[in-house]
Amino acid sequence: MIGAIAGDVIGSVHEGMGTKSKDFPLLGPGSRFTDDTVLTVAVADCLLNGRDYVAAFHEYVHAYPHAGYGGTFHRWALERRREPYNSWGNGSAMRVSPVAYARETLGDVLREAARSSEVTHDHPEGIRGAQATAAAIFLARTGHDKESIRRSLEREFGYRLDEPLEEIRPRYVFDISCQGSVPPSIIAFLESTDFEDAVRNAISLGGDADTMACIAGAIAEAYYKRVPPDIEARVLATLDEGLRGVVDAFRERYLL
Repeated sequence: MIGAIAGDVIGSVHEGMGTKSKDFPLLGPGSRFTDDTVLTVAVADCLLNGRDYVAAFHEYVHAYPHAGYGGTFHRWALERRREPYNSWGNGSAMRVSPVAYARETLGDVLREAARSSEVTHDHPEGIRGAQATAAAIFLARTGHDKESIRRSLEREFGYRLDEPLEEIRPRYVFDISCQGSVPPSIIAFLESTDFEDAVRNAISLGGDADTMACIAGAIAEAYYKRVPPDIEARVLATLDEGLRGVVDAFRERYLL
């Protein structure tokens, strides 16, 4: 899940900027974690400690109220609502990566991804986006090659994943929906040559940069087996003690 956090931090300065190039400084003074990281850590906390997703999301939003949440989700959490609101947004996909490490079969990954999604994003597209992202990470970490991952995701989720980024990029616009942002984020990974390239691919589409880089980075970490140490160190340095503690505990149990 460091790959997801790294994608979020790297993409944070490109949010809303419409970046259409892969040529940009990877990390700079403005690079920071956003809601993608906060909620990814919240999911990891739930999996580590058997916590209720709703209660954990409420707690983390109150602890990090200015992380850049979507408006509907932010109100849901601040008012401590417990009912989902039929969202199809990509928030379900950006936070799901820990599920792919904490469950040992694809079936269990899909079920847990749905559980983590449906407490807020209970629209079929919201659940599909979370499941597709978790499935991609699970397949990548269990040794499947890119073509196998592509075919499996197309077959299971109905996403089109064969369109080249160079054709998508010129027309792509900011899109927070799962159906509009998860497939190109997966393609960003599929076309990558290494972890950094996957993140640059995702950001270069000019869309929801931090979330798309979070998704692509999560899959890339699983496939390439780690985040480059220099990137990992710089990204982890942006986290506070509370977030870092959950990350370290999750890695110790599930990744090491």
